[in-house]
Amino acid sequence: MTIQQRANAFVQLGLVLQQLSTGKQNDEQFRSLNALYFDAAQELFSIVKLQNGWFTESNVRLAIVSISKMLEEDKIQTWIGSYDFPIKNESAKIVGLVLAGNIPLVGFHDFLAVLMSGNSVMIKLSSDDKKLLPFIVKILISIEPEFATLIKFTENRLNDCEAVIATGSGNTARYFEYYFGKIPHIIRKNRNSLAVLDGSESMDDLQKLGEDIFTYYGLGCRNVSKLFIPKGYDMNKFFNAIFPFKEIINHNKYANNFDYNRAVYLMGKDKEGLLENGFLFLVKSDEYASPVAVIFYEYYEDIAALNKRFTEDASKIQCIVSSIPDINNRIPFGKAQQPELWDYADNVDTLKFLLDLKN
Repeated sequence: MTIQQRANAFVQLGLVLQQLSTGKQNDEQFRSLNALYFDAAQELFSIVKLQNGWFTESNVRLAIVSISKMLEEDKIQTWIGSYDFPIKNESAKIVGLVLAGNIPLVGFHDFLAVLMSGNSVMIKLSSDDKKLLPFIVKILISIEPEFATLIKFTENRLNDCEAVIATGSGNTARYFEYYFGKIPHIIRKNRNSLAVLDGSESMDDLQKLGEDIFTYYGLGCRNVSKLFIPKGYDMNKFFNAIFPFKEIINHNKYANNFDYNRAVYLMGKDKEGLLENGFLFLVKSDEYASPVAVIFYEYYEDIAALNKRFTEDASKIQCIVSSIPDINNRIPFGKAQQPELWDYADNVDTLKFLLDLKN
């Protein structure tokens, strides 16, 4: 397959997924694919939560929508236009993927990048997300049958791989480094996302920040887990803005985490700076990684000092949300869980890594 054939197939996949995510068969072009997959998709989206209680139907559909937007033709063409692709795939490698399962289809971008690079992929799924990607792969192969020989799922170790992209915790990352250290690899560890406020944010800004916090119940590395605020910041403004997200407490797993953290913090000796609104705790802390249903916060005085700290802690930070122009590498409110194809995890250019394997 040429790079354009691969791109066209993923564009078609995005259009199909857009229909599946909305539950509306509104494109006659995909009548045959809809006949094969539409009803099965609706059932899958509704029952996958039985395997993973965090994967509610609304969150699964949101993940599918995000992928369909990622696969829009202009975005794919812009993305691949920045790279030199070989005309033939004679030096294609087998690339192993060890996928995480914290949010639905979190490893899709790596899967996409491997196939777009012209390599083949061997996938080890997370036990928390075993059904969604195989289903999407079936659709992709129906669109472009040549992908069938390039995609394999395995329950075993990735012994036959010539390169690996593995995602896990800090502990598993050490194992990955040891096990895959002799072949080209990208090893991803825990990271967290932050927001920097100065008090000038509009209600709309803060509501979009709520999306950055609560989407996927805050389980993703792109979810904001820490606020930096100036002294004297009016926290009521923040609480008022995020009030529309109050229904999150009705999810039993989230509520269990909230109740557990309530007990932990209220029984603790240091309650200074502890705030809550019935569905979220704000806890003063120097740390970045907060538990589910908790956001850490910290006061700052100087933007330059913050930028310096963020540079020093770059290996711990996924993205920074802010409207303050002087914050380096900031993204707008509401965009933390809407990365573009070129917004690489850990700022490691995955597609360049994969293309360099073939040189």
